[in-house]
Amino acid sequence: MNKKEYIYRAAYYKQIEPYIGDNKLIKVLIGQRRVGKSYILFQLMEEIKKRNPAMEILYINKEDYAFDFIKTYSDLIAYLKLKKKSKGNTCLFIDEVQDIQSFEKALRSLQASGIYDIYCTGSNASLLSGELATYLAGRYIQIRIYSLTYPEFLQFHKLKESAESFQKYIKFGGMPHLINLRNEERIYYEYLRNIIDSIVLRDVVSRFKVRNVGFLQDLIHFLADNIGSIVSAKRISDYLKSQKINLLPKSVLEYLYYLETVFFVEKVKRTEIGGRKIFEIGDKFYFEDLGMRHTLIPFQQKDIHKVLENLVYHHLRSKQFDVFIGKQGDREIDFVAERNGEKYYIQVAYLIPDEKTHEREFGNLLKIGDNFPKMVVSMDELAGGQHKGIEHWSIRKFLTQFEN
Repeated sequence: MNKKEYIYRAAYYKQIEPYIGDNKLIKVLIGQRRVGKSYILFQLMEEIKKRNPAMEILYINKEDYAFDFIKTYSDLIAYLKLKKKSKGNTCLFIDEVQDIQSFEKALRSLQASGIYDIYCTGSNASLLSGELATYLAGRYIQIRIYSLTYPEFLQFHKLKESAESFQKYIKFGGMPHLINLRNEERIYYEYLRNIIDSIVLRDVVSRFKVRNVGFLQDLIHFLADNIGSIVSAKRISDYLKSQKINLLPKSVLEYLYYLETVFFVEKVKRTEIGGRKIFEIGDKFYFEDLGMRHTLIPFQQKDIHKVLENLVYHHLRSKQFDVFIGKQGDREIDFVAERNGEKYYIQVAYLIPDEKTHEREFGNLLKIGDNFPKMVVSMDELAGGQHKGIEHWSIRKFLTQFEN
C-alpha cells in the first residue's frame, strides 16, 4: 500500500480505537458502498504501524481481482497460512468480507487462535444477523459508517461554512471520493450514477436474484420522490397499478428489504410518544446520501422540506441515535431521537414565516408532557432562542453544532 495522506474521520476512529489490539473481538465496519469504509481501514493500518512498526499487517480487498481466488472460507485460511510470516500477532484487514462464502467460519477460527487482530468491512446489513450473529456471538463489535456529515464535508472539501457550501452539500451529498473529482456537476453525478448502478445491479439484483429489474428501478425513483412521506407496500402497489405494473404488496416489501439491506435507504418506524407501541404500518424512508437522491431526481426548491428532514435524520443516525417518528393522537413529531437514556424531540420546517406556522411546529412539541429536550429546526437564518422551553435552531447550526 502506497504512503498516502488520509483525512481522519475522528468520530469513527474514536469508536474503534479502544478495540485496537483486542484479539478477542472482530471489528466489523458496515455501510453503503463508497462511504469510506476502506479508507478508515487504511487509517487504522497507519495508526497500528505508528504504535508498533514491527507489526505484521495482511490486507485482502475482495473488490480487487488480485484476490478473486479467495472464494470460500477455506481459500482464506489457506491464503493466510501461506502469507503469514510472523509467529506472533498479525493484524488482518478484509474489505467486503461478505464476498467470501461462509466467511464466518474462517473468522471464528482465526479469532479463536488468539494471534489475529481482525478488522472487516461489509456492504450488507444482514452481514452479521440471524444465524451469523449467533455463530459469532460475543466475538465481534459492529460499527456503522455513514457518508460524510456536513462538518466532515466542509473538512474534506476545504470549505468554510456558508450558504454556498451548504447548497453544495445538499445537491451532491457526502460521498468522500467527490473530493478527487473535477468540480463539475456533470462529473459528480456521473460518479454517483455509477455507484447507484453498482448497488442496484451487483448488491441487489445479483445477490438477491431479482428478476424484475425495471420494477426495482421504478421503486427507487418512487422512494426518491417520496422521502419523508408515509409509505406502505399497498400504497406503492397501488401507484404501480396506475403505471400499468402489477406487483403484490408482498413483493414490494421484499424489494424494500433489499434496498435497506444494502444501506441505500433506511426505514423509520412510528412510535407512540409516552408509550411502548411501535406501529407496524406507515413507515417513512430516507436516503443514505442526498447526492444519490439528486442523481435520480434533480434537486428542486419545492422539495426543500423533505430534503431538510433527510439531512436531520442522517445527522442523528451518524451520531448513533436510534430515530423514530413520534405519534401522539392525531399529531406527529418528525423525529424522536434516543441514545443511552437521552431523548430529543425534533420538528423540521422549511421556514417559520408567520404565527400559524409557528403554532403548528411549536404547538405539537408543547403538547408532549415529559421534560426531554425539544427543538424546531428550520432554514431561518436568524433562528435562535426558545419559545416556552423549545429551542429554535437553524439547519446549518444544527448540522455543525448538535452533538459535534
